[in-house]
Amino acid sequence: MSLSVFMFYLLSGIILTFSVLSVTTRRILRAAVYLLFVLVATSGLYFMLKYEFMAAVQLTLYAGGIVVLIIFSILLTHHISHRFKRPETMNLLMGIGVAVVGSGVVLATLLTHPFIASNSPELPVDMSVIGNQLLSTGKNGYVLPFELISILLLAAMIAAIIIAKKDKNKNSEI
Repeated sequence: MSLSVFMFYLLSGIILTFSVLSVTTRRILRAAVYLLFVLVATSGLYFMLKYEFMAAVQLTLYAGGIVVLIIFSILLTHHISHRFKRPETMNLLMGIGVAVVGSGVVLATLLTHPFIASNSPELPVDMSVIGNQLLSTGKNGYVLPFELISILLLAAMIAAIIIAKKDKNKNSEI
């Protein structure tokens, strides 16, 4: 077994283990730390595929930014010792059923699809080309998806503030 195959299996095992742990743990801070391990291992897979730009984005934006923001929000809101209650049996069974059906669909698709290697030449990787595509509104442009995601995140933040204010107002009335 070559080193790259060993590293692939190691990173895949880390991703699978910590993703299951992040979903099944009842402590919110542990779930955030497990998510951090999943995101760092995913960037390792990007490095193995020689997608250095995607790996750097994965590390800086997700592992470095979002997870740190989640951990700070947990620590600042004094919910560090918060434990989620156990899920009801019916909800747990339904979640397991959806996971099994989803895994079956993915496996069926992977096993029945003929993956054929492309003979097309490699595209040159140039930072100016990437920058132009990120700022373009035309074909292969990413300005519209970025704007939609920013509006979605703004709506989520406003909703979180409204929900937090409602809880604060309920507690002050009592």
